[in-house]
Amino acid sequence: MRGKTRALIVAVIALEVFGNFFLSLGMRDVGRLVVLSPLPYLMALLNPWVAFGCTLLAGWIALHLVLLSRADLSYVLPVTAISYVFTALMGDVFLREAVSASRWLGVALITAGVMAVSRTRPRTTPRIRRGGLIHPASGAD
Repeated sequence: MRGKTRALIVAVIALEVFGNFFLSLGMRDVGRLVVLSPLPYLMALLNPWVAFGCTLLAGWIALHLVLLSRADLSYVLPVTAISYVFTALMGDVFLREAVSASRWLGVALITAGVMAVSRTRPRTTPRIRRGGLIHPASGAD
């Protein structure tokens, strides 16, 4: 795997973890939203933490698109699932959430899955661009 792909993976994970963290932090201020009207949801975006979390998650989507253009979906999603581990840690340490033993067991299983998938090649399919084939998968991404 090339350094660019590795750096993209790290950036995607960081943006997802911190985006969701700040979104959660802001929603604690906003309170519970269980209505059909879009107005309270739009008002929630005025909370600075919610707005910051949404901005980070917008960056996550953009970099996720780039990453999916470089590596297989069956590689990207399992490898970036390590974000669930960091999210659980952030919730436990900074949001003071009570993370149960069952959740930590799930986190351990996710970690094992990430380790298994990360040992495989990021791309197994040929790259195709408008107009035809660019080059077959080399595994060097």
